[in-house]
Amino acid sequence: MPKGVVVITGPTATGKTKLGIELAKAFGGEVISADSMQLYKHMDIGTATPDAEEMEGIPHHMLSVIEPWEDYSVSLYVAAAAACVDDVLSLGKLPIIVGGTGLYIDSLLSGRGFMGGSAELREKFSLQYDELGGEGMLRLLAEVDADSAQRLHANDKKRIVRALEVYHATGKSITQHNIETQSLPPRYESCKIALTFEDRALLYDRIDRRVDIMMDMGLVAEVENLLSMGVDEKSTAMQAIGYKEIVLALKGECSMAEAVDTVKRESRRYAKRQLSWLSGKQDVNWIRWKNQPDMDWARQLSTNFMENNGIIT
Repeated sequence: MPKGVVVITGPTATGKTKLGIELAKAFGGEVISADSMQLYKHMDIGTATPDAEEMEGIPHHMLSVIEPWEDYSVSLYVAAAAACVDDVLSLGKLPIIVGGTGLYIDSLLSGRGFMGGSAELREKFSLQYDELGGEGMLRLLAEVDADSAQRLHANDKKRIVRALEVYHATGKSITQHNIETQSLPPRYESCKIALTFEDRALLYDRIDRRVDIMMDMGLVAEVENLLSMGVDEKSTAMQAIGYKEIVLALKGECSMAEAVDTVKRESRRYAKRQLSWLSGKQDVNWIRWKNQPDMDWARQLSTNFMENNGIIT
């Protein structure tokens, strides 16, 4: 019986979905997605959400679970994803967390809770920020959470508002909450496996080709459908790479060719950020492709990693 979870992560277009499925087939596992954009319904092409054929009969969780106009948060993700992981473990199966959203993965594994708040307080402090400005709000924050006030920039409206919201809803500062939870043990024992290419140019070329494939599959029509459904172009879902750029082209603010080039560039930049997030972690087991993904080799390496980490025996 598995004694924890395995995480398959890494930058976009490195074969995470395929390796997750291969390990699920080999060890009787189920996949829990850790991709912040694959959560949304009606956004399959631009987010590279696997279809039924790609899943090869392996159960997948946390895919296409919310509408594109819904608000979502890391705390909601952790609550839902942890329930999925616990269900898989209760069946004696291996939970395989697959995705590249680092905050989701870290939060799911850490076992740390999230401070509450309220939409009413959030709106109140947001309006107050607009009236007083960043410096004025930092002075208010300093009265209840000096550490956060000193750390945050006056232009960081979102975090300033959040810090005030949490304090006035709970009586605890975010700083205090972090101190209290730092010593908590992780929610799950885990083996983290990250995929990339030895040659960064090969990764970027693969990303560019993936964008071309998305266009051929009908990404423009997918964006048009979202707009016709009434999804606000400023919504969180529509800020995903590949969507906001196509919207600009549809509005005539750039050509479609320019939009595609921008999608490729932003996707490459996102991959670079994903690699930077992983590079600072000491507990990551790397699989670096030479020319193209070799799933037989990766499956054997992953098995070794999981055995060494005590996830399987």
